[in-house]
Amino acid sequence: MPTICVFYGITIMMYLRNKEHNPPHIHAFYGNDVGVFAISNGELLEGHLPNRASQMVKEFILKYQKELLEMWETEKYIKLKGLD
Repeated sequence: MPTICVFYGITIMMYLRNKEHNPPHIHAFYGNDVGVFAISNGELLEGHLPNRASQMVKEFILKYQKELLEMWETEKYIKLKGLD
């Protein structure tokens, strides 16, 4: 599972086998917490992250939605900068 970005202690990753893991989503790790977030709207699908970390992941997804969807479709991963 490639690491796409790390910011404020949050690691964003995406599985390689996207066709087996629809809908398009990313995995966010923060300490011992793990959340699965939809790329379409940044909403938490599974797991748990503290509220502030969840908000930052959603902001990240909305900022890079186009790039994340392209990675999901092509399986060509790039490192993203995170939040400014």
